[in-house]
Amino acid sequence: MPDRPSISSLPSSVLKSSVSQRAGIALGSNLGNRLRHLQDARDLLQGIAEPGSLLQAPIYQTEPVACPPESPDFYNTVVEIRYAGSAHDLLDATQAIEFRLGRIASPERNAPRVIDVDILYFGDERIDGGLLDLPHPRLTSRRFVLQPLADIRPDLVLPGDQVSIAEHLRHLDSQEPPLTTVQAVW
Repeated sequence: MPDRPSISSLPSSVLKSSVSQRAGIALGSNLGNRLRHLQDARDLLQGIAEPGSLLQAPIYQTEPVACPPESPDFYNTVVEIRYAGSAHDLLDATQAIEFRLGRIASPERNAPRVIDVDILYFGDERIDGGLLDLPHPRLTSRRFVLQPLADIRPDLVLPGDQVSIAEHLRHLDSQEPPLTTVQAVW
């Protein structure tokens, strides 16, 4: 069995310290051993998180949304960590995790992938433009993100918003089918 990735495999530049912020991160995989990819990404995130701060939602199987035809189903979840560093430092860390786990850049938008690690929110920060938009601009319109986030943070109100994640989920107008729970504890 191959060794699990360790935090020492990430560049030291992603291990900065300052006041920690709660950060919500969506994880998705639709290639290879999807469960293992999510576990590995979670473990790497835990390595850069404030100790004991990890919250993790169940893993759901979901149909691809806005992906090329014949794309395999995804396993999706959301985790939340406390992170000591900036939102852009965390972006560097999430991109390093994707690279470490074998994600290959594709010119095709939303192409199948081994792992996808997307920052959903970072404390009360609002960032618009460049490489990072926070809160994630499509967070409240996607069941595959809202459902697992509601599992761990139903009362969360995003920066610049007025209603909770649970309310967004209750009023979601989406063509996405219901999600199938794959694993509640992982």
